[in-house]
Amino acid sequence: METVDGLSIGQTPEGFRSGFVSIIGRPNVGKSTLVNRILGTKVAITSKRPQTTRNAIRGVLTTPEAQVVFVDTPGFHKPRTALGTKLNSVVMQTMREVDAILFVVDAAEGVGRGDSFIASELAKVSTPTICVLNKCDLLDMPRLAAQVEHARALGEFHDVYAISALTGSTVPDLVRTVTELLPTGPLWYPPDAVTDQAESVLVAELVREKALRLTREEVPHSIAVVVEEMREDPDTPGRVEIDVIVYVERDSQKGIVIGKGGEMLKRIGAEARREIEPLIGAHVYLDLRVKVKRDWQRQPGLIDRFGYGT
Repeated sequence: METVDGLSIGQTPEGFRSGFVSIIGRPNVGKSTLVNRILGTKVAITSKRPQTTRNAIRGVLTTPEAQVVFVDTPGFHKPRTALGTKLNSVVMQTMREVDAILFVVDAAEGVGRGDSFIASELAKVSTPTICVLNKCDLLDMPRLAAQVEHARALGEFHDVYAISALTGSTVPDLVRTVTELLPTGPLWYPPDAVTDQAESVLVAELVREKALRLTREEVPHSIAVVVEEMREDPDTPGRVEIDVIVYVERDSQKGIVIGKGGEMLKRIGAEARREIEPLIGAHVYLDLRVKVKRDWQRQPGLIDRFGYGT
């Protein structure tokens, strides 16, 4: 049985805290970067593109005193498709199911109407919330002080923190504060766990991250990635073969993702493989194929099939 200083899964020694903390905010405020910084490893993909996060991704931090499960949620936004509506519903649901909330605001961009709307939704729940001003490394002190005041005016928060998820500034203090908000509870996950995502999901997300970064502006929203199969290569010990399908919505997008002579698809595969191999501890043969599913973002059945909005 896995233990932390004698703690078995399901047991609650005196003073041990555990619980779930939702990280919410507008798109591109740095929620996934913050989760990765807290855990010291990558469990959520990052991109400058909106709708990068499409599921509630759980990252697990375990110390001798506590186990904190951080739930990285999709960016809350004005939906234009069935996918956008479903992603927003994921955010709303987690707000009511967790023990604490980190409401992340982009301090460099400034507090805006989108932040005010999220704050108004937070006011409807009793979950204790910390307002987190991220990207503070990009501001001088006068501008930072002004943004802190704007953030405080958004609502009644347990606390307001100015941090940089990129550099790690003030992040340990934030983690200590949110941990203190958690109830006494048991160890929910093995102490060495950092996420509950399946390997196939992590692989698909890494491929999507590289496709987001490398393709042109009109493609990223339309990309969905599904791992069809992962298997040990019977002829090559220590090698794993992974079949991956990259879905797009139009034939023109398929051509962009594949690239001239297949060059773009090769780049996506090569960059993804560099991160996948240490993740699964094996050499990887990545078979990438591109298929068209027209307007899949507007089809709830396909959104469910691709595993988004869960």
